[in-house]
Amino acid sequence: MTQHSSRDFGRVPPQLQAEVPERLVHVDVMGRHGGDDADFSRDRQHAVHIVDLPSKVISMTVGGLTPGQQTRRHRHNYETLIYVLEGQGMSVIGDREVRWQRGDAFYVPVWAWHQHINLSESESASYLACENAPHLQNLGIALREEA
Repeated sequence: MTQHSSRDFGRVPPQLQAEVPERLVHVDVMGRHGGDDADFSRDRQHAVHIVDLPSKVISMTVGGLTPGQQTRRHRHNYETLIYVLEGQGMSVIGDREVRWQRGDAFYVPVWAWHQHINLSESESASYLACENAPHLQNLGIALREEA
């Protein structure tokens, strides 16, 4: 990987050349194949399916909460946008309660303590989360903390 410093600022090229990676699709993201997703889900204590694509800036996961389930309270220094695929619930972000349902989107700001809760006692909830974690990981500055 090429590393640049401020002295290279004058060497920014006037055009780009597309580098199309071999793999452009992750087939069957929700497939139950175990492996890394199972380990990650166990660590997070709720279902998380990692979208495995070669983005170096944005990550995507599909999270799930069973009826009445909640995530652990945590925070991280990357932003998160969440789109609710099914169900209804609430997220506590900082000292605010944000209620959500299917079709809603919400924002989790940098370093804000947060927790997601499925308010239904009979229906599961699922959501799509997009984060800039890979960008910060590649810079060596990504942080995450559990309460």
